[in-house]
Amino acid sequence: MNVLPNADKAFIPIEKFTEYALNFIKEPNKAIAFERALGYNKNNAAELIANILENLSLFAAVEKGDKGFGMQYEVVLNLLGANNKYANVLTGWIIDNKTNEARLTTAYVTKKKVLE
Repeated sequence: MNVLPNADKAFIPIEKFTEYALNFIKEPNKAIAFERALGYNKNNAAELIANILENLSLFAAVEKGDKGFGMQYEVVLNLLGANNKYANVLTGWIIDNKTNEARLTTAYVTKKKVLE
C-alpha cells in the first residue's frame, strides 16, 4: 500500500476547518456533513485534525498529478468520529516542492470507498 509521503510530518492548519470545512456560512454542505456523520464542528476541530493525522498512514494515497507546486494526493480515510460513528473522509494533500511538507488542501465526508 502506498501511504502519503511524509505522512508522519503532515500539517493541517486549524483554519482549514474552522474557516472552511466546518464553517456553516462558507461551506454549509461540508459543515453539515461533518457534524451529522462524525459529530465534528468548529468547537472540536482540533479533535478532527488529530483524528486525521493519527490515521493518515493507515490508508492508501493516490497520486493526482503535479500542477507545478508539488505532487497532489488523495487519501480516503474511514474515521471513527466524536459521535462514535464511522464515516469516510476524502482528504487532498500536496507535497510542497519547496519544503517537501505534506499539507492538507481539502477534506470532506464522502461515500467514496477506502482503498485497501
